Amino acid sequence: MPSRPDGLVTTDLDLALERLRSGGLVAIPTETVYGLAADAEQPDAVARIFDVKGRPRDHPLIVHVAGLDHLDGWATDVPESARILGSTCWPGPLTMLLARGPRALDAVTGGRPTVGVRAPAHPMAHELLVRFGGGLAAPSANRFGKVSPTTAAHVLHDLAGLLEPGRDAILDGGPSVVGVESTIVDLMVEPPQVLRAGAIDAAEIGRLLSSPVADPSGPSRASGMLEAHYEPDCLVILTESADAARERVGVATAAGRWADVLDRTDDVVVAAQQLYADLRAADERGLDELVVVLPAPTGIGLAVRDRLTKAAAGGVRRRSSRDD
Repeated sequence: MPSRPDGLVTTDLDLALERLRSGGLVAIPTETVYGLAADAEQPDAVARIFDVKGRPRDHPLIVHVAGLDHLDGWATDVPESARILGSTCWPGPLTMLLARGPRALDAVTGGRPTVGVRAPAHPMAHELLVRFGGGLAAPSANRFGKVSPTTAAHVLHDLAGLLEPGRDAILDGGPSVVGVESTIVDLMVEPPQVLRAGAIDAAEIGRLLSSPVADPSGPSRASGMLEAHYEPDCLVILTESADAARERVGVATAAGRWADVLDRTDDVVVAAQQLYADLRAADERGLDELVVVLPAPTGIGLAVRDRLTKAAAGGVRRRSSRDD
């Protein structure tokens, strides 16, 4: 299919490959969220990711590869734990933090001795990577710290004025089926640490490795470890029950603020799939407050709670700065 009149959105893999090989940026669909991809071995292209996103240069990027057999040069001294997880969870929503290899540029790793790598399961992204033959550096395709995109339309809304038709592209692969970013597991420490919750939880990783998995500790060293992230414009308020949520909406309404409840606790898979679309919809409606009932802290519910906690932290920080 040809590109749309906006000159960016397409389903043409040949066009996406041409843009990537010539140093352009291509927003790619993955099963988690859409990523803003560049050839990870072209420093100028990688630099544009940071410029377009407004992302700090020392914040590391994840390198996407076609599979476990494509790690050569990206990671070195690959441990057996990585081979176990790569053979069972790839392609899929799991990023492994490993010792960086010679192909992993400082611009990608933020100068760190480690690199995050993953093999996405989305069929369009997988085919693109197989045909590309290298690695694609790709954080989420949105402005840094804001709500992640799970459709091509979200990417176009966020980045249309920053991407260049004829140089860049947005590859439309439909809505992301998982809806939250990949799990990140640090395999450079013992026991391994889950640095970011995702669809593959710590219990499953521990079962696959036949070893315990720890919570994150130490400095931020991977995407999604900041205290505040995934921020909509409205204030996000978190509750543990629908009754508490309705009470909070009543308080906000009495104060002249427009608030509403988001409660998807009946289906945590749908809650994850729709999370970022729900946050975006709250802003489109012009809500002052979105009061969210948190899902149970199990399985992918842990990832949903993590993203909502960070979204809420950003709103509280902005509100506090206005009150000072």
